[in-house]
Order: sequence, then C-alpha cells, then structure tokens
Amino acid sequence: MEPPPRGPGRAVWPLTCLVLLSLHGWPGAGAQVGQSFELQQPQDKVSVTAGETLTLTCTTSSGSPPGPVRWLKGLGSGNQTIYAQTGSFPRVTRASDESDTNFTIHIRDVQPEDAGTYYCVKFSKSLEGDEVFWHGKGTEVSVHAKPTAPVVSGPGRRAGPGQSVPFTCTAGGFFPEDIRVKWLKDRTPISAQQPRVTPGRTKFSYNMSSTVTMTLEVDDVRSQLICEVQHATLTAPLRGTYRLSQALRVSPSVHVVADPPSPVEVNKTMNFTCNVKDFYPGDVAVTWLENGTEMKVENISRLMETRRGLFKLSSVVEIKASEEKNESVFTCRVVHDSQAPIDSMATLWIAAPAREGTRDASQTNNGNLLTIYIAVAVVCTVLALLVAAILYLIRVKQSKDKSSPSARLHEPEKSSEATTQESDPNNLTYADLNFEKERKTIRRMVEMSQQSEYACIQTGRAPNGDDNLTYADLDMVHLSKAPKRPAPHPEEAGSEYASVQIPRK
Repeated sequence: MEPPPRGPGRAVWPLTCLVLLSLHGWPGAGAQVGQSFELQQPQDKVSVTAGETLTLTCTTSSGSPPGPVRWLKGLGSGNQTIYAQTGSFPRVTRASDESDTNFTIHIRDVQPEDAGTYYCVKFSKSLEGDEVFWHGKGTEVSVHAKPTAPVVSGPGRRAGPGQSVPFTCTAGGFFPEDIRVKWLKDRTPISAQQPRVTPGRTKFSYNMSSTVTMTLEVDDVRSQLICEVQHATLTAPLRGTYRLSQALRVSPSVHVVADPPSPVEVNKTMNFTCNVKDFYPGDVAVTWLENGTEMKVENISRLMETRRGLFKLSSVVEIKASEEKNESVFTCRVVHDSQAPIDSMATLWIAAPAREGTRDASQTNNGNLLTIYIAVAVVCTVLALLVAAILYLIRVKQSKDKSSPSARLHEPEKSSEATTQESDPNNLTYADLNFEKERKTIRRMVEMSQQSEYACIQTGRAPNGDDNLTYADLDMVHLSKAPKRPAPHPEEAGSEYASVQIPRK
C-alpha cells in the first residue's frame, strides 16, 4: 500500500499548532520567559505630606511577555487602578512615557485618602483577557496631613466681668493623630485640658477639639485669646485668635446732673445732663422721659472711646422752669446692647416767688426787728454802765470808810458784855443809841469799862415831814465788834437825828 500522497494543506497544519500553543501559554515557552523576567519595586514605605507629589518606582526587564503594566492600590477584588498605559488619570504621570521597562509614576496633590499599599503589576494577554503575570512586593504609602488652621469660638452671647465662659479651638484633617494644643491670653499661658481627637472623614485623617474656661475682666476689651496647634507636619505652630471683646459686655454707669442745682427761679433755664460712662460695646440708646412720658431730645454727644477701650457719651435736655413743672421728674433711660434699661432720675424744684405785699410786710417786719434790737442793745449798754458806776461808787465809799473813823449807826447796837470781851478793854470806844418807840425822848445807857467813853443823846420832837430820818454819826477811831442785836424797827411817822463826836484818848 502506498502511503497517501501529501496534499498541499498538510504542510500548514504544524505552524498553526505552534501559534495556538503560544497563545495558550505553552508550558515550555512560558517557563523560559518567567525565568528571565524581573520586576523591581524597591520602596517598602513612603511618607508624604498632603498636597505634595508622591513618586512610586517600578522597573521591569526586557523580554517580558505581551501585556500591559499597571499600578494598583490594593490586591484582590477591592483593588483600585491608579495608573494604566491606556485611559485618563489626571493626577498621575509616567516618569518616562517611551520606556518599555521604566514604569515609575508621579501622583501630585496627594490627600489623606491616598494613603494605602500600592503595587506595580505586569499583566499577560490570554484568550480570557489580561491576567496577572507578575507583581511587586508593594509600597505602603502614608500621607501626613497638616491640620487645618485652628478656629477659636466663644460663647453664644456676651457675658459681663466676673463671669466664666468657655472657648473652643478646633482643627481637622490631620494625620497622624498626635497633636498638641497650647492656650494663651495675650502672651500669658492658660492651663487647659488635653485636646480631644476623633476620626475624620477617612481612616487616615483626624479632627481635634480643645476647650478652655476663663473669667472675663473689664480690661479684657483689648485682650485676645490664642490657640496654638503643633503637629509633626508643621515647621511652626498654627495659631487661631479670638478677641475677648467679642464675648465681653460692660454695662454703663448712668448719672443725671442738674445745672444749676435745684431749686431754681421761675423762667430760668435748667440743663439736665445724662452722663453715660464706661460701657462696651458701643451699642447704646438714650431717651428722656418727663413724668414717664418720652421727650424729643436731639442733643446727644458723639460716642467717644476711653483709654481703656470703653465708651462714653452724654445727653443734655434744656428745661424752662415754670410753676407747672415744679416737682417734675426727668428720667434718663439708657438701653445698652439690647439689655434691660438703666434709669437715672432728677427732680425739678421751683423756688417760691415772693409776692409784693408779702415782700413789703417782710421788709417792714425786718425794720421793726432791727429797731427793737437796737433799743435792747442801748438799754443793755446803759444798764451795764449804771451797774459799773454803782460798783465804782461802792468801792470808793468803802475805801473812804476804811480811812475815816466815822461809822453809820444803823447797824444793830452792841452789848456791854461783848464790849468787855474785846482783846483790849482799856482802849474801847463804845456808843449806843436807844430810842423808844412811843416816846420822843430817848434814854441811852452805856456800860463802860475803866477807860471808855460814854455819850447819851436825847432828841426833841422831829420836824414835820414824810421822810424824816434818824441818823447817828460817830466820828471815832473805831467801834468795837460786839455780837449783833436785832435791829430796831424804824418809826413810821418820823425819825430822829443825833450826832456824837468823841475824841480818842
């Protein structure tokens, strides 16, 4: 039997089988290619700051099987293609577009969500499509994100001096989570609690919140609160500020001054000035009320700032004094920063007008009183002079009596027994006048010692007259000092007079 002759198609069949074997990954050929292929991904870990450009390095050897090279974020079903030789990737560019072995890429404007593990993967073509032929060991990328600028917020409404209010500082979007916060009032540090760190929008970002409580003061109008944030991504701390004047309210002092002071005369003009001092903020409204009824006043001074940063102003209202306005109450009402009104009041007092008749009577009375005062003064002066003259005459009389031996004998008579008891009985001068009440002649008996003088006087009928005086005058050296006797009662109808002069022995 002869072998069947060869047809022309029998010579093409072996070539077709070789092509099919190569397409299906002929084991012998694939083993040879795999042994000669190399893929290098040298970076294990890469840290980059958000906003910067990330560079991922990947190179392959020549003689690789047909198929593309791609960059994937993660492996498995949840991977994400970061770069492929076909397609559009706006943030990614190849380091060398024409090279068949250098597949290094640059990712610009890296964000925290870009953190993860990146793989450089070589694919091979098959009937089912592209299959993973080779991949690198992976590069772990961490994105260090800077925190956002800190924002300091205060209380929802203003507070007065002496009140404690909280302030909060917030920042976010940073990675890693380690962060430090420092509070200052102007340049003075303030103690605060540790910041509270919470996860951000992604697992590679964090947010921070720090709170401090402080007591407000009047002088805080020009102070500020500072929140300093320090993070590994920062070369200098970030600062957030808050002016304490945004949280402070200083209520004004209100005082009304009257010029001129009350009471005032009718038809005089009086100015009431309302002084509003030391308040913050400058939002203030001033109104005037007369007996509770609002007045129309336009005289309000311009708002002025003091050295302490507070404000002041004044408002003046002019009032013409009249009897109808007597005892009227004028109120200055100040409303500051939408708070309860502050009132200060003053009362207008009218001086009582003097009537003509009353004025004349008052002047007449004043003249009469002046005359009376002058008369009393003159009388008192005359009396004082008379008393002085009498005292002077008495003194002169007493001095004469001391130098003269005469003595008035209207003194009570002295007994002989007392006379004999004198220290010098031999030098005694004694005189006694004894008048009987009903008889016109008087017997006088005087008991004498050895050397004493005696005188007896009888008187005749007294002359007619209403004022008859009985008088005895002894002109002698001295009279004895005997105990007093009761004085004789004077005669009603008449008096006798006797004068005895006894020379001294």
